[in-house]
This record gives sequence, C-alpha cells and structure tokens, in this order.
Amino acid sequence: MKKSNKISLIALLALFFIAQTSCDDMFEPAIENHKEESDLLNMPLWAAGLLGHVYIGNPLASWQITDVATDNAVINDPNSGLRAMATGSWRANNNPMDRWQNLRSAWNYLNVVLDIADDVNWAADPLVAEMYRDRFKGDAYGMRALLMHHLLLHHAGPGPDGQLLGIPIITEPETVTSEFNLPRNTFQECIDFLIADVNRAIGLLPDDYGDISQNSLVPAKYANMGVTASQYSRVFGDHAKNRMSARIARAIHAQAALLAASPAYSAGSTITWEYAADRMAEVLAGLGANPVNEVDPLGNLWYANNNEIRDFDAGFNPREILWRGNKEQNLGLEQDNYPPTLFGRGRVNPTQNFVDAFPMLNGYPIDDPNSNYNPNDPYANRDPRLAQIVIYNGTTAGHTNAVINTAADAEGNNALNRVATSTRTGYYLRKLLNHTVNANPDNEAGGWRYRAFMRYTEFFLGYAEAANEAWGPTGTGAHGYSAYDVVRAIRQRAGIGVNGSDPYLDSAMGDRDKMRELIRNERRIELSFENFRFWDLRRWKEDLTEPAMGMRIQGGNYTVIPMVESRAYQNHMYYGPIPFSEVTKYDNLFQNQGW
Repeated sequence: MKKSNKISLIALLALFFIAQTSCDDMFEPAIENHKEESDLLNMPLWAAGLLGHVYIGNPLASWQITDVATDNAVINDPNSGLRAMATGSWRANNNPMDRWQNLRSAWNYLNVVLDIADDVNWAADPLVAEMYRDRFKGDAYGMRALLMHHLLLHHAGPGPDGQLLGIPIITEPETVTSEFNLPRNTFQECIDFLIADVNRAIGLLPDDYGDISQNSLVPAKYANMGVTASQYSRVFGDHAKNRMSARIARAIHAQAALLAASPAYSAGSTITWEYAADRMAEVLAGLGANPVNEVDPLGNLWYANNNEIRDFDAGFNPREILWRGNKEQNLGLEQDNYPPTLFGRGRVNPTQNFVDAFPMLNGYPIDDPNSNYNPNDPYANRDPRLAQIVIYNGTTAGHTNAVINTAADAEGNNALNRVATSTRTGYYLRKLLNHTVNANPDNEAGGWRYRAFMRYTEFFLGYAEAANEAWGPTGTGAHGYSAYDVVRAIRQRAGIGVNGSDPYLDSAMGDRDKMRELIRNERRIELSFENFRFWDLRRWKEDLTEPAMGMRIQGGNYTVIPMVESRAYQNHMYYGPIPFSEVTKYDNLFQNQGW
C-alpha cells in the first residue's frame, strides 16, 4: 500500500492531542504537531480523530437557509451573502455557496483513514480490531460518497467543450509534494466513483447500530469468525448510532441518482429516471413492505415537539428521521427569525410566491376555478401547512402565543417594513422554530432541537418524482406503489381534501406533466426552508429569475407587492463555479462555462 510521507494534523481536536501527549512535554516541548503514518498505526485515537474531523464539517449539519436566494423567501439582513448572490453579485471570486476547499480538505482526511485503516492497531482483541477496521473503512467510504454528492451539487458543470465535469478524483492522501494541477473528472466518472464508494460502505457497515445481547444476533459474517455479542456491541453498538451506516449510504446513492437523472445533469451520465426511482425505493424499503402505509403522520412537524426532542435517548431516530445531528438546547434560530416583538431579528421572510404555492383545503391550487379562493380573505380555508410554516397577519407565535400583526398600518415593529428587523414581505418564518423559546434577553429560555440530515419525506417525494418520469403517475415499476400513491399519502397527512377525496390529485392520474407540476409543488412545501429549493430549481432548470413578491395589508385591503427583491441569475448559474483562485493557479483545472 502506498504511504504518504507526512500528514499535518494541526486541525485535529485538542481531545485527541491531549489523550496521546505525555506530561514530559511541559518541560521538554514536543516536536511540531505532525505525525508520520507509522506513528498513527499505534495511536487509534488519532486515527479515529481524522474521521471525526470530517463529521465536524458534515455538509448536512448547517442551518443555512438557502431559500432566501430563491422565490421562496428573502432575508432582511442587508449584509447577507445569499442576498447579494441572488440579486446579481454571484461571482467565482464571490461565492457564498463555495464548498470546494472545505469538502476537498475533508476528502483528504478520508483518504488518509483509508490508507492506514488496515494497519492501525485498533484494539488488542484481534476480532474487535477486525470489526473496527471494517467500521472505520465503511464509514470513510460512505462519508466520501456524501462529500462527492455535495461537491457535485456545488461545483459540477459544463467545461469549455460543453462536457459535464465534476471534480478531480483523488484516492491517495495528498502531501506537500503531491501533484495538485489535476484536471476534473467527468460527471459520469464522479457518479461511478460515488456508487463504488456506496457499495463498499454497504459491504462493511450494518443497516443500523445497536447493542445486542445474544450471540445468535451477531451477523453471520462475524459469527463465523467467532465474534460474541459483547464484542460486536463494542464496535457496532448503541454508542455508534447516527454514524454512517449502510442505510445512510443507500440514501446518498438515491440522492445522487436523482440529481444525475434531472434535466440539468442527465446528459452527463447514464443514470435514468427508472434507476433513480429504484434507488429511492431501496431507501423506503427500510420502512416496511408497503412504505406508503408507513408515512409518519407527524413527519412534517418533526422539529416541533420540544418535550419529545428533550427526551430523545442518544442516537434515537423518530419514525420520520433517517439521519440526524445531536439534539441541543439553544435559541439561535428564534433570535434570528422571531418577529421583532418576540425579540427576534425577523431574518427569513417567506414570499407571496411561496404562500401562493399552498393549495386550498379542498386541494385545488388557488388559481383554479374550483378552488373557491377569496383574494380578500386569502388565508381562509387554505392548506393547513400554511399556518404551520408561515406566520401571516393575525396568527400567533412564541411561548406566549402573541398575535403577530404584519399589516403596513399595524401598531408595533412587526408591521411591514417598520424597522430594519421587520418583515419585507408581510410574512415571518414559523417552520423550524421552537415556539416554547423565550428570546427576551432579560429572561431567555432556550428550546430543544436537532438538525435533520435526512428524513423519509425527502425520499418519498424523490421516488414520486422519478417514478412519474419513468412510469407515469400510476406506474409502479417493481415496487407496488406509484407516484400517485405517494402524493396522496403526503397530502392526506397534511389534511388536504374533503371527506377523504382529492379531486385535483385524481385529475393528474393520467397526465405526467400535471403530476410533475404537483410533485414539484409538494416538494416545495414539504421540504421548504430545509435547503432544497435552491438546488431543485437548478437541477430542474426552472426559471431562477421570478421576482420575490410580498403582501401589503392596509385598511383591511390586500395588495400583492410585485417585487420585493429581484432575482438576477443568468443561465450559466444552473451550475456553480470552481473557485477563481483555483482555476488561476492550475491550468488543468477548467472553469464551468459562463464563470
């Protein structure tokens, strides 16, 4: 196995440094904080710390709300990079979506782990050591697939000749003597590499972690080696829950397949809609034989129950959640997004565009003659999710259930454009916020939350999208359920329809185009403010320039504000740029067209 000469570990957590440093260093300073690979082989904490460092930078862990750069929302922070990007300042050297350096640095840590994993002395017990070897290698392969997916999201695009390119694929640890002037691999090669990493991870990891009490429960692979239940639990037990697993690796595969099959990327790979639907179905199969029957009745409110989240056992995942971050108690989101009278900065303001996307309670879009929509009473008889996601005029919020008035002529700072922290659109964000929180600086009280890395609604809607394109609205492929079945279950959960009927959905049963529009709209609502809309519009090659609209209420009259904020994207911005600093350093690293 090829070994690199020296690995810089300066960025590792102090925990791992302290654990391996002797007290003599207080009197004889240690050598510089660098380790040869031979040093790491007998220091499993250091080696595991390399992998832990990647988890710290997990690209799914951010609370960044990119909806404010789309038609879903605006932000009232004039210094926001996303606001500048959406209104015309997106450049290769001014890119708030740049993930090139951070994710490729994390990639290098994973390559180091894979380079040394077979030789590290993970444990004195040889059977335990072998299982640790499998686990850490599988973890690294799965996380590398995750990084590949997000690097493609942020930086894949057409090169000078129009061929869709990804990133330079590097499989060996980089050192100061490595060749950095490398060309980008094709998008197809990157997808193939991701799939190979997923398959390696699946072969090494369990579907789920958890302690076992009986030797008969040890997987055959390890039982045949003589592994006992206690040995297995030491490696794959409760303490490892919510680390990379085979189940999560399949989900990454499904996400990447949906991306590759989408209009913006389909010419760059051989991935088909049928393949994407099959991968989504593999993820959903973890819920049961008929996944549609397992849609979580409260899945769209996964963030809302403070006491339930507080009482989560470590590593526990609710029915809706496939992968999540650690629970924590804070009030940061509320301080940012509560209305001003609740001591918030009112940052994220949903648009009228987004509000208009919610159908009426009977399921019809508001522009359909059958909807019974009343523009003079626009929030009456609407999809119940509107009140769950958006704070609109007259609704309540916060731990005191305070009435929030957003009308231009309302009293107080919640009114439209009243002060710098007031709404710019006539709406405030409710979703993701914990309304038990008190943000009053004189009496602050935080609430419990966690970051949902992956939840099953994403994969239900991903299946619906791909299945509709592959087999039409009612086609099932080999899976026994259709796009129609999924959308019906999601809308029933939301409370859409009258007496169990959903005539608008039924009208799309024989119309792929109409079902496509409906699925995309359901995805817009269900996954709103969870960092999907920005990527969805681009992979669909939908219009990115629809102005962000608002609602002005004055004297009891409702008037749509046609432009709160422009959207100044250009066609080449369906794909993000390679950092300007990188393409100027390396002449083999081609920029995406238009940048």
